[in-house]
Amino acid sequence: MRYLVTGGCGFIGSHLVESLLADGHEVEVLDDMSTGSQENLSACNDNVRLQIISGSVTQSPLVDAAIQRCDAVFHLASAVGVRLIMQRPIESIDTMVAGTQTILKAASHYQRPLLLTSTSEVYGKSKDVPFQEDGDRLEGPTTKIRWAYACAKALDEFMALAYCQSTGLPVVVARLFNTVGPRQTGQYGMVLPNFVRQALLGQPLVVLGDGGQSRCFCHVADVVRGLRHLMDCPQTHGQVINLGSTDEITIEQLARQVIARLNSPSKLVFQNYQDYYGDGFEEMQRRVPSIEKAGRLIGWTPKKDLNNIIDDVAQATRRNL
Repeated sequence: MRYLVTGGCGFIGSHLVESLLADGHEVEVLDDMSTGSQENLSACNDNVRLQIISGSVTQSPLVDAAIQRCDAVFHLASAVGVRLIMQRPIESIDTMVAGTQTILKAASHYQRPLLLTSTSEVYGKSKDVPFQEDGDRLEGPTTKIRWAYACAKALDEFMALAYCQSTGLPVVVARLFNTVGPRQTGQYGMVLPNFVRQALLGQPLVVLGDGGQSRCFCHVADVVRGLRHLMDCPQTHGQVINLGSTDEITIEQLARQVIARLNSPSKLVFQNYQDYYGDGFEEMQRRVPSIEKAGRLIGWTPKKDLNNIIDDVAQATRRNL
């Protein structure tokens, strides 16, 4: 097969590209390098089955030509992290909405199977935990820029499912929950790489709020395995499917586990959200997926636990340090 991976130089995208190449596929990457880096694919530089194109998913001629050449599309290109949304809201919204629309139009024209990565952010402030794919969403007000990410991603999902219904486009939506692992940068507020780096340097671990907000962290290798199974399963077409761990942990507990696991002398310091993100931020207190649907359709569950994740992130961070 020849796959197009948009955002293939990013954190998750680069791991997906490596997995596809390892199985003998050809891969074309489209990335504008705004948050990704070609260095993430440095191990694949000499692979003749890899082609990297520098460009944006909003460039219709470029997207059309790339999709025409490929057999299927993994659409991962997107704004990354809440902090980036807060800093560059117009650019972020444009990339998500206009970029996805461009991808969907071309994929529909050539009838190329497409996997769209979405996010647990779309559940918003819902308290109906664990989150079910067909559950109600509860978003905050438009005066809080933080919710622009959730709204844009929800619109992406609506468009993808509309194309599936109206044009027969084989499309599946994967909602990802806090994917973590090597190559993830803490630049845009990702908590685990920041904690690991701070712990390795003996610096204070900065916990936002009171640390009582909880998340479930899933290793990127497990997520890539899930994405590939979703793409290969015709029964997932027209479906929205959660991919994530169900092991819930508060952010304060996560910080303490990182310190213990890495035998670090670091302490915790607490910082309010406004000082970190600026005005317009609002937090989601809990984010826990139901993964029953993924288990039923593709037999998927995560294999790596949080200690595995911390070890892998620490190993990669030590190399960078």
